[in-house]
Amino acid sequence: MTDRYFDDLTVGESWTGPAFEITEQEIIDFARQFDPQPMHVDPDSAQAKRFGGLIASGWHVASRVMRDFVDANLYGDVPLLGLGVNDLRWRVPVRPGDRLTVRREVLELVPSEKQPDRGRVRTITEVSNQNGQIVMSFENWMQLPKRPKT
Repeated sequence: MTDRYFDDLTVGESWTGPAFEITEQEIIDFARQFDPQPMHVDPDSAQAKRFGGLIASGWHVASRVMRDFVDANLYGDVPLLGLGVNDLRWRVPVRPGDRLTVRREVLELVPSEKQPDRGRVRTITEVSNQNGQIVMSFENWMQLPKRPKT
């Protein structure tokens, strides 16, 4: 990927990554280590409970979305800094076999007044399943440097 700096971005531009599958084993393995609740680790118990089957931890989905971001390498080798996540929502349960697609869009670009060599980027991330349902969404702020003067 070509290096992308703050001043290379435009409000409204978006990226959609390739779909990836969430497997039952992956759901169970993640949950056993980080979120060991019955609806994430025990298919039989989960079947009899409120969700009617095993579902992925929201934190599992968020970690896969982070992995997608790193793999996509949208900014090349430009050093960026995550500043925060707002409005994180888990909207629809993610189940074994779901194929998720991540779409990111630039919402706002704010040049820094105190540090003119950088700016803040606000994006929205929406994660959809194979049925087009948004399963997770959030906004986040990142800091990116401006293109170095040559």
